[in-house]
Amino acid sequence: MSLIKSIGGKNVNFDFNKEFLTIFSDKIKSSDFKFINQTLEDLHPSDVANLIENLSSETRAKLIEIEEFDIDPEIFVEINESIQTEILQLLSSDSIAKIIKRLESDNAISIIENLNSDKKNSVLDKLPPKDRFLLEEGLSYPEDSAARIMQRAFTAIPSDWSVGQTIDYLRESKDLPEEFLEIFVVDNDFKPIGIVPSSRVLRTPREKKMNAIMREMPVLISVHMDKEEVGHTFENYNLLSAGVVNKNNKLVGMITADDVVTVVQEEAEEDVLRLAGVGDEEITDSVFVKTKRRFNWLLLNLFTALLATWVISLFGASIEQMVALAFLMPIVASMGGNAGMQTLAVTIRAIATKELSSGNFNKVVGKEFLIGILNGIIFAIITAIIVQFWFQELKLSLLIGISMVLNMIVAGLFGILVPVSLKKVNIDPALASSVFVTTITDVIGFLSFLGIGSYFFLN
Repeated sequence: MSLIKSIGGKNVNFDFNKEFLTIFSDKIKSSDFKFINQTLEDLHPSDVANLIENLSSETRAKLIEIEEFDIDPEIFVEINESIQTEILQLLSSDSIAKIIKRLESDNAISIIENLNSDKKNSVLDKLPPKDRFLLEEGLSYPEDSAARIMQRAFTAIPSDWSVGQTIDYLRESKDLPEEFLEIFVVDNDFKPIGIVPSSRVLRTPREKKMNAIMREMPVLISVHMDKEEVGHTFENYNLLSAGVVNKNNKLVGMITADDVVTVVQEEAEEDVLRLAGVGDEEITDSVFVKTKRRFNWLLLNLFTALLATWVISLFGASIEQMVALAFLMPIVASMGGNAGMQTLAVTIRAIATKELSSGNFNKVVGKEFLIGILNGIIFAIITAIIVQFWFQELKLSLLIGISMVLNMIVAGLFGILVPVSLKKVNIDPALASSVFVTTITDVIGFLSFLGIGSYFFLN
């Protein structure tokens, strides 16, 4: 939903249109902090973050340099990573440390890991010893691990406490998270044994023991668990939060549903971009960065295209004898490629959501085989009728019909076999599958169409 704001006596659609951005940029250049502050104060942090992203690099730098402007940590975490990195280069170590002190540990880690080593050490030196230790410990874990997204601030109480003791503790303690929905119950070794919703504590008599009203932990998250697996765990068990334990099963943090939503979104975006061969590209990245990221993928596609062209060259004589073959080749290749990408997209999603397993693999492959046959027959008939009407050549109609069936079957089978095979050898199927599936369907399509045509119809 777009916001409407009065700027310079005019109602401006707050969809960061050109008029608004021009007015706002001019005010930044003139260091009109009063105007800037009035404009931003009523906006949600995510809207402010979007506004900052839409500014030019020069204007953004000017905004950061304005003495009175102090970027709010809540706003900073909403800014995309590439712009965050740009802003971090402009901020002093003191300013970065000030931001980090007010953030939850998972957000703080995501920021500090984007600093170069010198600035990172400088920022860490300005933090309290406890905060520094927690951040350094978090950074020591793998980037895709649960430890990187967990919050170090959580609420835990001994199992033998009463409800009254717990309530008094929650009221008096200053080290608890500002917001929490669940309370962890731990034993004497600080190992989690249960969890209690905050609402249940408020509704239970004070004398009741916490271990009497707790429910068992449905699952515990290891610090080394992959972030994507954490997302599946939350989905499977309908969790609001989950405790994170170290190798000794001691509670060291928690992960909340909002953290998982971010992870799931990032993983989904990553898979879509990788499927297209653009990696983790951001819209705000520079032309040079975008070009560099796309180059390798396009180069690989060039070589696969040359392979398909080589296959075509093997049947040059046949094409010369029946020029219509050249006209119809793109139909076979295109239909096979699109069918393969459909199967590929469904398969990658099934792999990501753990729906595809060894138990149902054969069934899924068989289903894709049947789908390939049915779609092949349907489109073979449609295409054959069109070709017959167009060229008045029965042999050519039969040829493209047979090729269509074969290529549809191949597309369906390899659309599932390729990503599964890549997964087995620890290669991200979203990153590499599309180029292989496209190449296979092109090669098979040309071989079947031109090969069958040369052998049965032109000899």
